[in-house]
Amino acid sequence: MTKLVIQIPCYNEEAALPITLAALPRELAGVDSIEWLIIDDGSSDATIEVARRHGVDHVVALPGHKGLARAYVAGLEASIRAGADIIVNTDADNQYQADDIPLLIAPILSGEAEIVVGSRSIDRIENFSRVKKQLQFLGSWVTRKLSGTHVADAPSGFRAISREAALRLHVFSDYTYTIETIIQAGRKGMAITSVPIRTNPETRDSRLITSIPHYVQQQLLTMARVFMTYRPFLFFAAPGALSFAAGFAIGLRFLFFYLGGTGGGHIQSLILASLLMGGGAVLVLAGLLADLIAVNRKLLEDVDWRVRKVEERLDRPGD
Repeated sequence: MTKLVIQIPCYNEEAALPITLAALPRELAGVDSIEWLIIDDGSSDATIEVARRHGVDHVVALPGHKGLARAYVAGLEASIRAGADIIVNTDADNQYQADDIPLLIAPILSGEAEIVVGSRSIDRIENFSRVKKQLQFLGSWVTRKLSGTHVADAPSGFRAISREAALRLHVFSDYTYTIETIIQAGRKGMAITSVPIRTNPETRDSRLITSIPHYVQQQLLTMARVFMTYRPFLFFAAPGALSFAAGFAIGLRFLFFYLGGTGGGHIQSLILASLLMGGGAVLVLAGLLADLIAVNRKLLEDVDWRVRKVEERLDRPGD
């Protein structure tokens, strides 16, 4: 028996949600049952009532507005408890075409992937400005480099994830989950791929991207934080080694003048060399300590995964 749960994070979506739900499937080839789940992120409108009237099977109501990342994680946890073998995440504003859900889940059903991200044709989306398109392309390129994956559209929220992958993911950001989960999955060696998907005309302005500078700042912070978490030695030691090397070179320059009898006029170089070499050494040591902490974190994540697996067996004794 293969169960698919389609989850939808919602925040004041009473107007758009009926359109989105009307397009969702109840039957698909290769899937025995399909259930719908919404995560109400502290809505002040009738989102929950609308969801129930339109046949939603599960409603997760968060106590207050927690943000998209928290809502996404709450949805994954609820979907796992509901017995999902595959989880599809989509947006409540009907941005993505539900008819492409079979494309998303196909690589998981065939065992080729654990996570599948829907890739939009960014250059063809009319409501995206030129700057936004360029930033989307740049963000996806940086994400590919940091994660070691080939995901074409990293910010896409239309994605499928297997139950096993959902049990292994941890989201630290409070802003968004899209880029963080890809980098994390890549660094954990999960099988992740992209499939081309279609989009619908815009129904409302994005609530996540309130301004381009704020969005860029948040995504850069997320990338740096995740990279620091999963590649801490490189994050600290690389700039530390560069700083030490620069200080060492400046120190050699001072030594050259000193041996030539003119070192008195280059004391500033000696001070700068000392600062750069000292700072570089501290960064390298910080990288070593962070790497040891990262090993401990990996062990804790493995313990957490094993605990989740035990809880899963207790919740599904008949499997």
